[in-house]
Amino acid sequence: MHFPKMVEITEVGPRDGLQNEAQFVPTEQKKKLIEQLVKTGVRRIETASFVHPRAVPQMADAQEIVAFSKSLGLDFLVLTPNMKALEMALAVGVQQIAVFVGASETFNERNIRRSIADSLQECEEMFRIAKEQGLFVRGYVSMCFSCPYEGAISYEQVARVVSHFVQHGVDEISIGDTNGQATPKIVYERFTRLREDYPNTKFIAHFHDTNGFAYANTIAALQAGITAFDSSVGGLGGCPFSPGATGNISTNKLVELMHKMGIATGIDEEKLLATSKYAHKIIM
Repeated sequence: MHFPKMVEITEVGPRDGLQNEAQFVPTEQKKKLIEQLVKTGVRRIETASFVHPRAVPQMADAQEIVAFSKSLGLDFLVLTPNMKALEMALAVGVQQIAVFVGASETFNERNIRRSIADSLQECEEMFRIAKEQGLFVRGYVSMCFSCPYEGAISYEQVARVVSHFVQHGVDEISIGDTNGQATPKIVYERFTRLREDYPNTKFIAHFHDTNGFAYANTIAALQAGITAFDSSVGGLGGCPFSPGATGNISTNKLVELMHKMGIATGIDEEKLLATSKYAHKIIM
């Protein structure tokens, strides 16, 4: 087996980890969580999402969180699911954005109330504007392995979205096991084929741990040549539009796994453990 010397970890806890929490986490506590994450050595954090507060109440303070992230000099991403969100992000000087489209038609319609075709069309204009403004663009592809509404997702369904993202100049693409049902076999096969078909594209693995397979899937992704991962401090998270989906893969466990295999992350495990305890405290 072949393992890299180092992996890149993007911490998604402040956005993807907290978005599903029913009780609003006070803004000052979110700021403290972000500040503690920075002190662990995490180099990049997804901190907020520009969505309507009625859809995701937890993200109602996005502008204030962005201002705080900028004050730290932080390398951070924000989620901008539509044109209005992009306009809001540009207005406050965001430098990195993320957009998402589901590989599952049903999930995409339930999540953002649009067909995949309509979502991709809007993405074209968003990517054009973002690039004109010099922004870094991440594309999320959700439900890349299976879907709670449609069952198994084919490679062709995933490639439809990936191809569009690549054609319109995204800087990286995060491949999501949104409902946490993937297995190492399909993870290895899917990432291997994606890297063969899009050799110049940077892919990130984004696993949820619903079935307890996320860490096995991480090894499979490593074997397929993936060296960048999304994770959430303390395993916080879940998708509000994916019934039964539980938390993201835990940054703590991911870092521990990498370190035990001699793979560097640049993250301090002890500081991360303390931050994880704080993250769970603020959602109780």
